[in-house]
Amino acid sequence: MICEFTHHVSRFTHHVSRITFHVSRITHHVSKIGFTHVMNLKSPGKFTNRISYLSDQFLPKLVLAPTFVSTLLFVYSFILWTAWISFTKSRMLPRYELEGIIQYIKLFANDRWWVASKNLFVFGSLFIIICIILGLLLAIFLDQKIRIEGTLRTIFLYPMALSFIVTGTVWKWILNPSLGIEKLMHDMGFLTFHFDWLVNSDMAIYTIVIAGVWQSTGFVMALFLAGLRGIDDAIIKAARIDGASLPRIYIKIIIPSLRPVFFSTLMILSHIAIKSFDLVVALTGGGPGYSSDVPATFMYSFAFTRGRLGMGAASSMVMFGAVLAIIVPYLYSELRSRGNA
Repeated sequence: MICEFTHHVSRFTHHVSRITFHVSRITHHVSKIGFTHVMNLKSPGKFTNRISYLSDQFLPKLVLAPTFVSTLLFVYSFILWTAWISFTKSRMLPRYELEGIIQYIKLFANDRWWVASKNLFVFGSLFIIICIILGLLLAIFLDQKIRIEGTLRTIFLYPMALSFIVTGTVWKWILNPSLGIEKLMHDMGFLTFHFDWLVNSDMAIYTIVIAGVWQSTGFVMALFLAGLRGIDDAIIKAARIDGASLPRIYIKIIIPSLRPVFFSTLMILSHIAIKSFDLVVALTGGGPGYSSDVPATFMYSFAFTRGRLGMGAASSMVMFGAVLAIIVPYLYSELRSRGNA
Protein backbone atom coordinates (compact mmCIF):
# COMPACT_ATOMS: atom_id res chain seq x y z
CA MET A 1 0.00 0.00 0.00
CA ILE A 2 2.79 2.33 0.86
CA CYS A 3 4.46 1.55 -2.47
CA GLU A 4 1.22 2.21 -4.34
CA PHE A 5 0.71 5.52 -2.49
CA THR A 6 4.27 6.54 -3.30
CA HIS A 7 3.67 5.74 -6.98
CA HIS A 8 0.56 7.94 -7.12
CA VAL A 9 2.38 10.82 -5.38
CA SER A 10 5.23 10.62 -7.88
CA ARG A 11 2.78 10.68 -10.84
CA PHE A 12 0.98 13.70 -9.34
CA THR A 13 4.30 15.48 -8.88
CA HIS A 14 5.20 14.73 -12.50
CA HIS A 15 1.90 16.21 -13.76
CA VAL A 16 2.34 19.29 -11.58
CA SER A 17 5.84 19.82 -12.93
CA ARG A 18 4.53 19.52 -16.53
CA ILE A 19 1.75 22.01 -15.80
CA THR A 20 4.30 24.38 -14.27
CA PHE A 21 6.48 24.03 -17.38
CA HIS A 22 3.60 24.88 -19.74
CA VAL A 23 2.53 27.83 -17.59
CA SER A 24 6.07 29.18 -17.68
CA ARG A 25 6.15 28.89 -21.49
CA ILE A 26 2.79 30.66 -21.79
CA THR A 27 4.04 33.42 -19.47
CA HIS A 28 7.17 33.76 -21.58
CA HIS A 29 5.17 34.16 -24.81
CA VAL A 30 2.76 36.65 -23.24
CA SER A 31 5.61 38.76 -21.90
CA LYS A 32 7.31 38.63 -25.30
CA ILE A 33 4.12 39.79 -27.06
CA GLY A 34 3.68 42.60 -24.56
CA PHE A 35 7.30 43.71 -24.95
CA THR A 36 6.97 43.73 -28.74
CA HIS A 37 3.78 45.81 -28.54
CA VAL A 38 5.44 48.30 -26.23
CA MET A 39 8.46 48.53 -28.51
CA ASN A 40 6.16 49.18 -31.48
CA LEU A 41 4.60 52.05 -29.58
CA LYS A 42 7.88 53.54 -28.42
CA SER A 43 10.11 52.94 -31.45
CA PRO A 44 9.67 54.12 -35.06
CA GLY A 45 8.24 50.85 -36.31
CA LYS A 46 5.23 49.94 -38.36
CA PHE A 47 2.78 51.59 -35.96
CA THR A 48 4.63 54.89 -36.02
CA ASN A 49 5.00 54.75 -39.80
CA ARG A 50 1.25 54.22 -40.17
CA ILE A 51 0.49 57.20 -37.94
CA SER A 52 2.91 59.31 -39.98
CA TYR A 53 1.30 58.14 -43.23
CA LEU A 54 -2.20 58.99 -41.98
CA SER A 55 -1.08 62.44 -40.80
CA ASP A 56 0.58 63.14 -44.17
CA GLN A 57 -2.59 62.10 -45.99
CA PHE A 58 -5.29 63.75 -43.89
CA LEU A 59 -3.66 66.67 -42.06
CA PRO A 60 -3.33 68.94 -45.17
CA LYS A 61 -6.94 68.16 -46.10
CA LEU A 62 -8.06 68.92 -42.57
CA VAL A 63 -6.25 72.26 -42.58
CA LEU A 64 -7.63 73.26 -46.00
CA ALA A 65 -11.17 72.08 -45.27
CA PRO A 66 -12.41 75.36 -43.65
CA THR A 67 -11.10 77.44 -46.56
CA PHE A 68 -12.58 75.04 -49.10
CA VAL A 69 -15.98 75.01 -47.40
CA SER A 70 -15.99 78.81 -47.02
CA THR A 71 -15.11 79.30 -50.69
CA LEU A 72 -17.75 76.80 -51.75
CA LEU A 73 -20.38 78.47 -49.59
CA PHE A 74 -19.62 82.18 -49.94
CA VAL A 75 -18.29 82.30 -53.53
CA TYR A 76 -19.61 79.54 -55.76
CA SER A 77 -22.98 79.19 -54.08
CA PHE A 78 -23.61 82.92 -54.49
CA ILE A 79 -22.56 82.74 -58.13
CA LEU A 80 -25.21 80.07 -58.65
CA TRP A 81 -27.72 82.16 -56.67
CA THR A 82 -26.98 85.21 -58.86
CA ALA A 83 -27.37 83.11 -62.01
CA TRP A 84 -30.77 81.90 -60.75
CA ILE A 85 -31.91 85.44 -59.88
CA SER A 86 -30.94 86.62 -63.37
CA PHE A 87 -33.70 84.39 -64.80
CA THR A 88 -36.40 85.82 -62.51
CA LYS A 89 -38.37 89.06 -62.26
CA SER A 90 -36.68 90.08 -59.01
CA ARG A 91 -36.87 93.77 -58.19
CA MET A 92 -36.27 95.17 -54.70
CA LEU A 93 -36.36 91.68 -53.17
CA PRO A 94 -35.43 88.36 -54.82
CA ARG A 95 -38.08 86.18 -56.40
CA TYR A 96 -37.39 82.56 -57.22
CA GLU A 97 -39.97 81.81 -59.93
CA LEU A 98 -38.09 81.33 -63.20
CA GLU A 99 -39.24 83.64 -66.02
CA GLY A 100 -36.72 82.84 -68.78
CA ILE A 101 -34.25 85.29 -70.33
CA ILE A 102 -36.44 88.36 -69.99
CA GLN A 103 -33.81 90.20 -67.88
CA TYR A 104 -31.12 89.60 -70.51
CA ILE A 105 -33.47 90.93 -73.22
CA LYS A 106 -34.09 94.08 -71.15
CA LEU A 107 -30.38 94.39 -70.43
CA PHE A 108 -29.30 94.36 -74.07
CA ALA A 109 -32.12 96.78 -74.93
CA ASN A 110 -30.91 99.27 -72.29
CA ASP A 111 -28.94 102.23 -73.72
CA ARG A 112 -27.05 102.72 -70.48
CA TRP A 113 -25.69 99.17 -70.69
CA TRP A 114 -24.29 99.84 -74.15
CA VAL A 115 -22.70 103.09 -72.91
CA ALA A 116 -21.11 101.11 -70.07
CA SER A 117 -19.91 98.42 -72.49
CA LYS A 118 -18.44 101.03 -74.84
CA ASN A 119 -16.67 102.71 -71.92
CA LEU A 120 -15.26 99.37 -70.82
CA PHE A 121 -13.90 98.78 -74.32
CA VAL A 122 -12.31 102.26 -74.45
CA PHE A 123 -10.96 102.09 -70.92
CA GLY A 124 -9.77 98.48 -71.20
CA SER A 125 -8.04 98.96 -74.56
CA LEU A 126 -6.18 102.14 -73.60
CA PHE A 127 -5.44 100.92 -70.08
CA ILE A 128 -3.91 97.64 -71.28
CA ILE A 129 -1.95 99.08 -74.22
CA ILE A 130 -0.49 102.05 -72.33
CA CYS A 131 0.38 99.98 -69.26
CA ILE A 132 2.19 97.39 -71.37
CA ILE A 133 4.13 99.99 -73.37
CA LEU A 134 5.17 102.10 -70.38
CA GLY A 135 5.86 99.06 -68.20
CA LEU A 136 8.08 97.52 -70.87
CA LEU A 137 10.00 100.78 -71.41
CA LEU A 138 10.55 101.22 -67.67
CA ALA A 139 11.69 97.61 -67.34
CA ILE A 140 14.18 98.04 -70.19
CA PHE A 141 15.42 101.24 -68.58
CA LEU A 142 15.99 99.54 -65.21
CA ASP A 143 17.54 96.51 -66.91
CA GLN A 144 20.55 98.64 -67.85
CA LYS A 145 21.76 98.17 -64.25
CA ILE A 146 21.75 101.85 -63.37
CA ARG A 147 23.10 102.94 -60.01
CA ILE A 148 19.83 104.01 -58.37
CA GLU A 149 17.81 101.07 -59.67
CA GLY A 150 16.51 100.10 -56.22
CA THR A 151 15.22 103.61 -55.49
CA LEU A 152 13.53 103.97 -58.88
CA ARG A 153 11.99 100.52 -58.66
CA THR A 154 10.47 101.45 -55.29
CA ILE A 155 9.12 104.74 -56.67
CA PHE A 156 7.55 103.05 -59.69
CA LEU A 157 6.01 100.27 -57.59
CA TYR A 158 4.68 102.55 -54.84
CA PRO A 159 1.32 103.35 -56.53
CA MET A 160 0.49 99.64 -56.51
CA ALA A 161 0.57 99.74 -52.71
CA LEU A 162 -2.43 102.11 -52.75
CA SER A 163 -6.02 101.03 -53.13
CA PHE A 164 -8.04 102.15 -56.14
CA ILE A 165 -10.23 104.21 -53.79
CA VAL A 166 -7.20 106.26 -52.70
CA THR A 167 -5.98 106.56 -56.29
CA GLY A 168 -9.38 107.74 -57.51
CA THR A 169 -9.71 110.28 -54.70
CA VAL A 170 -6.24 111.74 -55.28
CA TRP A 171 -6.70 112.01 -59.05
CA LYS A 172 -10.13 113.58 -58.51
CA TRP A 173 -8.37 116.42 -56.68
CA ILE A 174 -5.63 116.67 -59.29
CA LEU A 175 -8.04 116.77 -62.25
CA ASN A 176 -10.63 119.01 -60.63
CA PRO A 177 -10.65 122.26 -62.70
CA SER A 178 -11.09 124.44 -59.61
CA LEU A 179 -8.44 122.68 -57.48
CA GLY A 180 -5.90 120.81 -59.59
CA ILE A 181 -3.87 121.16 -62.75
CA GLU A 182 -6.04 123.80 -64.41
CA LYS A 183 -5.99 126.09 -61.36
CA LEU A 184 -2.23 125.59 -60.99
CA MET A 185 -1.61 126.63 -64.58
CA HIS A 186 -3.91 129.64 -64.18
CA ASP A 187 -2.04 130.70 -61.05
CA MET A 188 1.20 130.46 -63.03
CA GLY A 189 -0.20 132.86 -65.64
CA PHE A 190 -1.37 130.44 -68.34
CA LEU A 191 -4.95 131.68 -68.36
CA THR A 192 -5.81 130.04 -71.68
CA PHE A 193 -4.99 126.56 -70.38
CA HIS A 194 -8.03 124.33 -69.87
CA PHE A 195 -8.18 120.77 -68.61
CA ASP A 196 -11.78 119.99 -67.71
CA TRP A 197 -11.93 116.30 -68.65
CA LEU A 198 -13.36 115.37 -65.27
CA VAL A 199 -16.55 117.38 -65.87
CA ASN A 200 -16.71 116.76 -69.63
CA SER A 201 -19.04 113.88 -70.49
CA ASP A 202 -17.07 113.09 -73.67
CA MET A 203 -13.68 112.97 -71.91
CA ALA A 204 -14.50 111.68 -68.40
CA ILE A 205 -13.68 108.07 -69.28
CA TYR A 206 -10.12 109.09 -70.19
CA THR A 207 -9.50 110.41 -66.67
CA ILE A 208 -10.12 106.85 -65.45
CA VAL A 209 -7.52 105.66 -67.97
CA ILE A 210 -4.98 108.16 -66.58
CA ALA A 211 -5.53 107.08 -62.98
CA GLY A 212 -5.53 103.37 -63.83
CA VAL A 213 -2.33 103.62 -65.85
CA TRP A 214 -0.60 105.55 -63.06
CA GLN A 215 -1.45 102.82 -60.55
CA SER A 216 -0.76 99.67 -62.59
CA THR A 217 2.28 100.59 -64.72
CA GLY A 218 4.73 99.83 -61.89
CA PHE A 219 3.28 96.35 -61.47
CA VAL A 220 3.62 95.68 -65.21
CA MET A 221 7.19 96.97 -65.04
CA ALA A 222 7.98 94.47 -62.29
CA LEU A 223 6.61 91.60 -64.40
CA PHE A 224 8.67 92.57 -67.44
CA LEU A 225 11.77 93.22 -65.36
CA ALA A 226 11.55 89.72 -63.89
CA GLY A 227 11.23 88.35 -67.43
CA LEU A 228 14.23 90.36 -68.64
CA ARG A 229 16.37 89.15 -65.73
CA GLY A 230 15.49 85.58 -66.65
CA ILE A 231 17.00 85.81 -70.15
CA ASP A 232 20.46 84.29 -70.55
CA ASP A 233 23.14 86.97 -70.88
CA ALA A 234 25.11 84.71 -73.21
CA ILE A 235 22.54 85.30 -75.97
CA ILE A 236 22.92 89.06 -75.65
CA LYS A 237 26.73 88.85 -75.60
CA ALA A 238 26.74 86.65 -78.69
CA ALA A 239 24.53 89.14 -80.51
CA ARG A 240 26.79 92.02 -79.50
CA ILE A 241 29.82 90.12 -80.82
CA ASP A 242 28.00 89.66 -84.13
CA GLY A 243 27.68 93.44 -84.34
CA ALA A 244 23.98 93.86 -83.44
CA SER A 245 23.07 97.16 -81.79
CA LEU A 246 21.30 97.23 -78.42
CA PRO A 247 17.92 98.42 -79.82
CA ARG A 248 18.05 95.68 -82.45
CA ILE A 249 18.84 93.07 -79.81
CA TYR A 250 15.80 94.10 -77.79
CA ILE A 251 13.49 94.22 -80.81
CA LYS A 252 14.64 90.99 -82.48
CA ILE A 253 15.70 88.78 -79.56
CA ILE A 254 14.68 89.94 -76.10
CA ILE A 255 11.14 91.23 -76.59
CA PRO A 256 10.03 88.13 -78.60
CA SER A 257 11.40 86.02 -75.73
CA LEU A 258 8.99 87.76 -73.35
CA ARG A 259 5.90 86.33 -75.04
CA PRO A 260 4.73 84.44 -71.90
CA VAL A 261 5.10 87.64 -69.85
CA PHE A 262 3.05 89.56 -72.43
CA PHE A 263 0.31 86.96 -72.23
CA SER A 264 0.22 86.90 -68.43
CA THR A 265 0.20 90.71 -68.28
CA LEU A 266 -2.63 90.87 -70.79
CA MET A 267 -4.72 88.44 -68.73
CA ILE A 268 -4.12 90.29 -65.45
CA LEU A 269 -4.81 93.76 -66.86
CA SER A 270 -7.95 92.55 -68.65
CA HIS A 271 -9.24 91.10 -65.40
CA ILE A 272 -8.56 94.39 -63.59
CA ALA A 273 -10.30 96.40 -66.33
CA ILE A 274 -13.45 94.26 -66.35
CA LYS A 275 -13.82 94.35 -62.57
CA SER A 276 -13.02 98.07 -62.24
CA PHE A 277 -15.52 99.56 -59.82
CA ASP A 278 -13.89 101.41 -56.93
CA LEU A 279 -11.68 103.53 -59.19
CA VAL A 280 -14.68 104.71 -61.24
CA VAL A 281 -16.80 105.37 -58.15
CA ALA A 282 -14.05 107.36 -56.41
CA LEU A 283 -13.00 109.36 -59.48
CA THR A 284 -16.14 110.14 -61.49
CA GLY A 285 -18.98 108.28 -59.79
CA GLY A 286 -20.00 107.16 -63.27
CA GLY A 287 -20.72 110.75 -64.30
CA PRO A 288 -21.31 113.30 -65.53
CA GLY A 289 -24.70 111.61 -65.78
CA TYR A 290 -23.76 108.05 -66.68
CA SER A 291 -21.19 109.00 -69.33
CA SER A 292 -18.33 107.19 -67.53
CA ASP A 293 -20.34 104.15 -66.43
CA VAL A 294 -18.74 100.72 -66.76
CA PRO A 295 -20.52 97.35 -66.37
CA ALA A 296 -19.49 97.07 -62.71
CA THR A 297 -21.05 100.43 -61.78
CA PHE A 298 -24.08 99.65 -63.95
CA MET A 299 -24.63 96.41 -62.02
CA TYR A 300 -24.29 98.13 -58.64
CA SER A 301 -26.64 100.96 -59.63
CA PHE A 302 -29.42 98.71 -60.89
CA ALA A 303 -29.12 96.02 -58.22
CA PHE A 304 -28.75 98.17 -55.10
CA THR A 305 -29.99 101.71 -55.82
CA ARG A 306 -32.71 101.29 -58.45
CA GLY A 307 -34.33 98.18 -57.03
CA ARG A 308 -33.92 96.08 -60.20
CA LEU A 309 -32.15 93.07 -58.77
CA GLY A 310 -32.89 90.80 -61.72
CA MET A 311 -31.25 93.10 -64.28
CA GLY A 312 -28.31 93.69 -61.97
CA ALA A 313 -27.86 89.93 -61.67
CA ALA A 314 -28.05 89.54 -65.45
CA SER A 315 -25.37 92.21 -65.97
CA SER A 316 -23.13 90.55 -63.37
CA MET A 317 -23.45 87.20 -65.13
CA VAL A 318 -22.44 88.82 -68.44
CA MET A 319 -19.39 90.26 -66.65
CA PHE A 320 -18.68 86.83 -65.16
CA GLY A 321 -18.78 85.31 -68.63
CA ALA A 322 -16.31 87.95 -69.85
CA VAL A 323 -13.94 87.15 -66.98
CA LEU A 324 -14.18 83.42 -67.75
CA ALA A 325 -13.45 84.12 -71.41
CA ILE A 326 -10.15 85.63 -70.26
CA ILE A 327 -9.18 83.29 -67.42
CA VAL A 328 -10.01 79.94 -69.06
CA PRO A 329 -7.58 80.36 -72.02
CA TYR A 330 -4.91 81.50 -69.57
CA LEU A 331 -5.35 78.47 -67.33
CA TYR A 332 -5.46 76.19 -70.37
CA SER A 333 -2.16 77.57 -71.69
CA GLU A 334 -0.54 77.26 -68.26
CA LEU A 335 -1.64 73.66 -67.78
CA ARG A 336 -0.61 72.81 -71.34
CA SER A 337 2.85 74.31 -70.86
CA ARG A 338 3.31 72.37 -67.61
CA GLY A 339 2.20 69.19 -69.32
CA ASN A 340 4.76 69.67 -72.08
CA ALA A 341 7.53 70.50 -69.61
